[in-house]
Amino acid sequence: EVQLVESGGGLVQAGGSLRLSCAASGFSFDDYALGWFRQAPGKEREGVSCISASDGSTHYADSVKGRFAASRDIPENTAYLQMNSLKPEDTAVYYCAAAPVSTWSCASINQDQYDYWGQGTQVTVSS
Repeated sequence: EVQLVESGGGLVQAGGSLRLSCAASGFSFDDYALGWFRQAPGKEREGVSCISASDGSTHYADSVKGRFAASRDIPENTAYLQMNSLKPEDTAVYYCAAAPVSTWSCASINQDQYDYWGQGTQVTVSS
C-alpha cells in the first residue's frame, strides 16, 4: 500500500524557515516522481516543486524559486522541502504527492497524474 505522510508544518514569522518532510512507503523513489503542492484558503491547489524519479532533478514554481529546495533521501524513502525566506503568501496546506512516471522530467507531469497524496501539513507565515 502506497502511503505518504507529511510533517514539519507550523507557524513561523516572515523571513523564517521550515523544513517539511514526506515519509513514503509502498513504492520506490526510482519509479515515482515526487511533487510538493499547496492550497491556500479560497485558492486552487498549485504546484510548488517536484523531483524527477530518474535523476532526482528538481523543478520549482517561479513564486518559490531561490527560496525553496526540494530533495529526497532514497535509503530513507523520505522527501524534504526546505523553505527559507518565508512570506505571508506562502501560508497554505502543503501536500506531497507521488506520480508513477519514471522517465520524464517532473516539470512535464500534470497534477492529475499524481496518484497518491499525503494528508497535508499546515504552514502559516505571520507578517
